Amino acid sequence: MHTLIRITPLALAALAGTALAAPPTPDDGADVQALANQLEQLKSNYAQEVRRLRELDMQVQAMQARLSGKVGPMAPSTATATATAVERGSTLQSGAAVPPSSEGYASTAAEAQQAKQESRRSVDDVKQQQSALFSRRFTIENSLTYARYDRKQLTLNGFLALDAIFLGNIAIENVESDSLTYNVAARWGVSPNLTLNLDVPYLARRTVYQKGGAGGAAAAIAQEQTNGNGLGDIGLSANYRLFGERGWRPETVLTAGVTAPTGRAPYGLDWKVIERDDDDYIRFAVPREQPTGNGVWQANVGLSMVKTADPAILFANIGYVHSIPRGFNDIDSNPDTVNPGDVKLGGSVYFGAGVAFAFNERTSLSLSFSDRISARASTRFQGGKWMKVIGSDANAASLNLGVTYALNQHTTLVTLLGIGLTPDAPDFTLAFKIPYML
Repeated sequence: MHTLIRITPLALAALAGTALAAPPTPDDGADVQALANQLEQLKSNYAQEVRRLRELDMQVQAMQARLSGKVGPMAPSTATATATAVERGSTLQSGAAVPPSSEGYASTAAEAQQAKQESRRSVDDVKQQQSALFSRRFTIENSLTYARYDRKQLTLNGFLALDAIFLGNIAIENVESDSLTYNVAARWGVSPNLTLNLDVPYLARRTVYQKGGAGGAAAAIAQEQTNGNGLGDIGLSANYRLFGERGWRPETVLTAGVTAPTGRAPYGLDWKVIERDDDDYIRFAVPREQPTGNGVWQANVGLSMVKTADPAILFANIGYVHSIPRGFNDIDSNPDTVNPGDVKLGGSVYFGAGVAFAFNERTSLSLSFSDRISARASTRFQGGKWMKVIGSDANAASLNLGVTYALNQHTTLVTLLGIGLTPDAPDFTLAFKIPYML
C-alpha cells in the first residue's frame, strides 16, 4: 500500500530556503572553480573559432579578387555571415575578446571591400600601362624618359682598283645623341568603355657629331655638339573597350589618335658649316639647333589585348601609324640653298607582346618585346616628282623590363628599362612614370 505525499508550492519554497541556508561544504567550492575554469576554456575556444573563421573569410575574398577576371562577382561568402554571428554571440554572451582588425583580418564589410580592391591593384596598374583602365575616372600621369643613341657609319670616298684595292679616303662618322623627355598626360574616363587621353611632351636633346677626314687627312676627326629643347608633338587619343575579359577571351581595346606637329620640325633648320672644301663643297655641316618633333600630322589606330592568368597577366598590341604629307619652305640639307617642297614620312607598323607577374597587391614585374617598322620617307621638290630617301627606313626593336609599385591608394610608381635590339633602336631607354588617380 503506497502513501501519496502532496507537497505544496509553499512547502517547496520552504525546503529550498532551508537548502540555501545550509552551510557550504568544501566540495561545493571545488565544483564552482571547475565550472569557472570550464567557462573560461569555452570562451577561449570561442575566440579562436571566430579568428579562424575570419581568416578563412579573407582567404576566400582574396581568391575571388584574383579570379575576378575569370568569373563574375560572387555573393558575400557564408564565412562572413557566420563570423559576424559568432562574433556578436561571443561578445554579448561570453564577453570573449575578438582579434582586432589591425592583425590583418576584416572586421567590417568596408574593410573586406578595401582588401578586395587592394588585391587587384597590381593587375589594374598593369592594365593602365598596356591599354587603359576604364574604372578610373580621371588620372594625371607625369613621366620622365631618358634615351641614348649611338650610331657609327663608315664613309668611303674613292674608288676600287682591280675590284679589290680601295684607293681614296676612309672616314668614320659617329652620331651620339641623348634625349630627355618630360611628358604630362591626362586620362579621362568618359564612360565605362571610353577613355580620352592627352599627352603633352617637352624635350631636351644633345647630339654630338663626329666625322673623320678633317682637313683632308683620313686619321683626323672633327667634332661638333648641338643642343635643342622645347615643346614636342602633342597627341590626342581615345581608348574604346570592344570586349571585356570573359573566359578564354581577353579584354580587347581599340585605340585611335592623332599627333599634331607642335614641336620644332627637322626641315628648314639653320645649319652650321664646320668644314668646307676649296670648291665650296660642304664636307661637314650640322644643324644649329636640334628638332623636337616630326614636323607632320600623324594618325594612328591599334588594338591591345590583356588576359589575366593568375598569377600572370598576358598582353599584346598591334597598330599602324600614317603620316600626312606636308609642305616646307626648305627641305634641302645644303645650308647654301633654299629648296621648298613636300615631305611624306613612311608608314609605320608597331607590335609587341609580353607578360607581367603580380607578386602581391602592390608590386608587379613585366617583361615584353616591342618593334616598330617604318617604310622609307619620300620628298618632292616644288614642281618635281616624289623621290624615296635612301636610308630613311627603320626597324627599331627593343626588350623591355618594367616594375610597378603602388605607393598609396591614389599613386603608383612605374619604372621601365628598354634595351635596343637593332641599330635603329635606342641603345637603351629609362623611364619613370607616376600616375595619380583622382
